[in-house]
Amino acid sequence: MVDLTAECRAQWLIEKKKEDPTMDIIRQLEAEQAAKIEAKRKLPEFQPGDTLRVQVRVTEGSRTRLQAFEGVCIARSGAGFQENFTVRKISYGEGVERVFPVFSPMIEGVEVVRRGKVRRAKLYYLRNLRGKAARISENTGVRARKLNDAERDAERAEKARVEAEKVAAAQALAAEKAAAEKAAAETNEA
Repeated sequence: MVDLTAECRAQWLIEKKKEDPTMDIIRQLEAEQAAKIEAKRKLPEFQPGDTLRVQVRVTEGSRTRLQAFEGVCIARSGAGFQENFTVRKISYGEGVERVFPVFSPMIEGVEVVRRGKVRRAKLYYLRNLRGKAARISENTGVRARKLNDAERDAERAEKARVEAEKVAAAQALAAEKAAAEKAAAETNEA
């Protein structure tokens, strides 16, 4: 190995990673997995301080159900396919934290309940606070308002699309049923 100074070592490692073809394969596989999961569900834009409602798929025996975990996002860590976020809530007076991988197939969806206004990336100090001291003020800035409006519009469009599909399916079923009744009536007359 070449003897390098501390300043050059970081640059050398970056160049070494570029040369390593296995890293490209791993990144490509991770990107494919991430795209596959993103196609199923789209996560909203959120950051530490936001109150989230995470819909998690829970398997109990042979049954699978959705469980909502609502709390404050206190951290986001990692990058790419290994990205995680930590959600903290108070349950029966006890603090409960749960770490969710962003690209986990167990997460059905994430909903931003309210946007918080904080000046830190990691809110671990909330672990030591209780009651009103642990509150986070709501972000009412222009960016937060735009994000909320965009999410609300996307949600309305999705609901309208689902409703239109239901109506179209009901009309197709009614037309099919009417055609079957008409055919049955014609065969009975003959």
